[in-house]
Amino acid sequence: MEDRLITFFARAERLMERIEAVLPHALTQPDWGRSIAFRYRRRSSGQGVIAPVGHIGAISLTDLKEIDSQKERIQRNTEQFVHGLPANNVLLTGSRGTGKSSLIRACLHAYAAQGLRLIEVDKAELVDLPDIVELIAHRPEKFIIFCDDLSFDEGEPGYKALKSVLDGSVAAATPNVLIYATSNRRHLLPEYMAENLTYTHTPEGEVHPGEVVEEKISLSERFGLWVSFYPFSQDEYLQIVAQWLSALGVSQSNITEARPEALVWALERGSRSGRVAWQFARDYAGRHGTPA
Repeated sequence: MEDRLITFFARAERLMERIEAVLPHALTQPDWGRSIAFRYRRRSSGQGVIAPVGHIGAISLTDLKEIDSQKERIQRNTEQFVHGLPANNVLLTGSRGTGKSSLIRACLHAYAAQGLRLIEVDKAELVDLPDIVELIAHRPEKFIIFCDDLSFDEGEPGYKALKSVLDGSVAAATPNVLIYATSNRRHLLPEYMAENLTYTHTPEGEVHPGEVVEEKISLSERFGLWVSFYPFSQDEYLQIVAQWLSALGVSQSNITEARPEALVWALERGSRSGRVAWQFARDYAGRHGTPA
């Protein structure tokens, strides 16, 4: 009888260990000294983890060309935030490859010594955003929660969580946390022609926006600062190419000679963006034997 009890309790203990392994656990503090950038991920068990990023792309604010007005606004807002002054959540929207994500990364490098940290959260994991904010609310650092390439399809759960954290939750805003998001879509949700039919016109001329449209616009409006990015002209594109070629150690004479190739490269890709300029610069420097 005693042997059966021992076997029973041993099996019960193993069963409890398996159950505990799959149950959700409270989010734990990472080692904040290991990096200036972190990434939130959910493991297959469902457990959320904030992990340090080992290799952060080195980029400075001076590396970013032809977006001076956007850079000034983002830098000013970030500096206010780091210094404990009022600052806004930021939505960066516009053409692809124009430096939206790079600008945020450059600000991180610029203000990391003053306590700025970044946590990247994918849109699929935004449902855990309140837990992340609660975890870091009493930390001495200033945190940017970064959502890259943000847009939502109908019914995605992260939409409500982000909306609540931005403005509208019963919890007060946390002074050491801001949300910075990039998107190619200004209103973050798909819009359809049929939704315009929900507008009604009264005899007095008053227009009452339909509830569907209001819901879609409301998320973007909760970002206090909107910064728009636009396609580059040919001259602006060539200036960015020259900047990256110079950064990669290409001589000035070769930079001048590379202009026709840079234009063909952009034409083949159908875009004159900063990303395309960077890709061309890497290709050109590699072909001409310039070390990375």
